[in-house]
Amino acid sequence: MFIDIHVHTRDQRGPNRYGTDQTYATPDELIEMYDEVGIAKAVILPGVNPECAHVVQSNESAIEIAESYPGRFIPFCNIDPRMIANSPDADLSYLMEYYRDQGCPGIGEVCANLYFDDPLMQNLFGHAEKTGMLLTFHVATHQGGIYGIVDDLHLPRFQKTVETFPELRFLCHSQAFWSEISGDVTDETRGGYPKGPVTEGGKVPELLRYPNVYGDLSAGSGYNSVSRDPEFGYAFLTEFQDKLCFGTDVCAPSNRDNVLINLKNFMEAGLAEGKISQEVFDKVSHQNAERLLQL
Repeated sequence: MFIDIHVHTRDQRGPNRYGTDQTYATPDELIEMYDEVGIAKAVILPGVNPECAHVVQSNESAIEIAESYPGRFIPFCNIDPRMIANSPDADLSYLMEYYRDQGCPGIGEVCANLYFDDPLMQNLFGHAEKTGMLLTFHVATHQGGIYGIVDDLHLPRFQKTVETFPELRFLCHSQAFWSEISGDVTDETRGGYPKGPVTEGGKVPELLRYPNVYGDLSAGSGYNSVSRDPEFGYAFLTEFQDKLCFGTDVCAPSNRDNVLINLKNFMEAGLAEGKISQEVFDKVSHQNAERLLQL
């Protein structure tokens, strides 16, 4: 059994995703893909941050999709830190509590292109902690021309945020996060998909030792972090078996040939070859998600 902790879908196609010839997969297309490979359910992350939205998707859309396909989708709400008043004093708990009561156990994917320690971001984190919401976010390397919360090499601003909000559960994602699995990451490589053996001293293992930090293994970035050095990757899955969640980040029907199956195949190969145990496989594939989402 697999639970996908990170996916995007739209019930109305709209325009093609910018720079591509495809739209997001519809729920029906996504379920067809899932049924082919054995993924039971998924978390829908609506797109509200303008930095990464060619069409803004409402939280209501994600909730309606989940209601239309019982047992297959879990909706997250997405709260932009500039909402309500574009102020660090905005009462974002008002929105979070509303959507939590509508069945959303978390917030995300947060992609606002502000620094982690920007007062607007700190306000968002504070209200998310207060309301007990899980928070999925995308890390960026800089401001402008990109989406994601901004941090420097080795993620010092995020680490400080983790310490400032110890009760807020962070579900970490993106190239600029997962490239930090290796100690040799640089400013030049951290925004991509570094290859080759993982070296000691990576920031990701250090961060995952905080009780409120979890890893979202979706997309090319999550898969690359464990597959670039398979011996390390399987040991990493084992060491952090209670902190990692399977995910895909399917964004289009064409993803059936890559992110839909890459991590799944890697995990299944590791299980078959004795590189990871059944216990590790079960935790990462679905049990950790069930616990975090309170399913």
